[in-house]
Amino acid sequence: MSDRRKVTVVGAGNVGATCAQVLALRDYADVVLVDIKEGLPQGKALDIDQMGAVLGFEPNVSGSNSYEETAGSDVVVITAGLPRSPGMSRDDLVATNERIVKDVTEKVVTASPDAVLIVVSNPLDAMCHVAKNVSGWPKERVFGMAGILDTARFSTFIAQETGASVKDVTAMVLGGHGDQMVPVVSATTVGGIPLRKLVDDDRIAAMVERTAKGGGELVNLLGTSAWYAPGAAAAQMVDSIMLDEKRVVPVTAYLEGEYGLDGLYMGVPVKLGSKGIEQIVELDLDEREQELLRGSSEAVREVVGVLTT
Repeated sequence: MSDRRKVTVVGAGNVGATCAQVLALRDYADVVLVDIKEGLPQGKALDIDQMGAVLGFEPNVSGSNSYEETAGSDVVVITAGLPRSPGMSRDDLVATNERIVKDVTEKVVTASPDAVLIVVSNPLDAMCHVAKNVSGWPKERVFGMAGILDTARFSTFIAQETGASVKDVTAMVLGGHGDQMVPVVSATTVGGIPLRKLVDDDRIAAMVERTAKGGGELVNLLGTSAWYAPGAAAAQMVDSIMLDEKRVVPVTAYLEGEYGLDGLYMGVPVKLGSKGIEQIVELDLDEREQELLRGSSEAVREVVGVLTT
């Protein structure tokens, strides 16, 4: 291993491997890919390293089945967990992934006591609670990836609808990750122009609906969960922390009174820097958006209620 700083990605499935690949392309840190399946993280790491010879980044990804190589990581991304399979209840998924995330968090905390922890495992909001409770770390250093992905989906649909560059779309999606997410239309612009001036309300409603069901749309097409956009979204959070970019992005953060919610992980805009969450940004929501956010928080509390941790 070199003297570069280190990022660990736990779970070498599609999302974890894509996250590692995007970080390798950024070329500022060593990446350790960890998975319990023998050969899988080592093979994917070697494949990404060999891609470096073609694209011109330094081969710096290693695979491991243990946590020794991850020691001293600055950021750890947890993607480990089972996807929801047909016929599996949400409660079953919560129970299974709670065990996995608990085990991973314990090992991460031992190996990298000063790291920032990004949770990607589903059900996302509940798994953030598990990681926070097990680690005992401050809320600034334990949070989840969901809002960037949801916002990316919303932005993509807006760009397609308006024929504008996706680079000029500024959107924000709050709330729980799933059907209860809250796209903040009042804060959404294209090149600085409010979305409502460019697109009719019924078309906006259709895009909002498609965003909320965005994960399901991909599962229907692929037969499994998405991974390119989720992996890249997790990597963007790592960038903002490792490079101290202080980007304002939506993440699943622990709220203590913000937005009128207390003791709950919810998707809200935050400023992400080297220490993790440096500030929670409170947007002025209209009444409808406040109502939707309250509804979303109730749905999240219900899932968290299933946890044993």
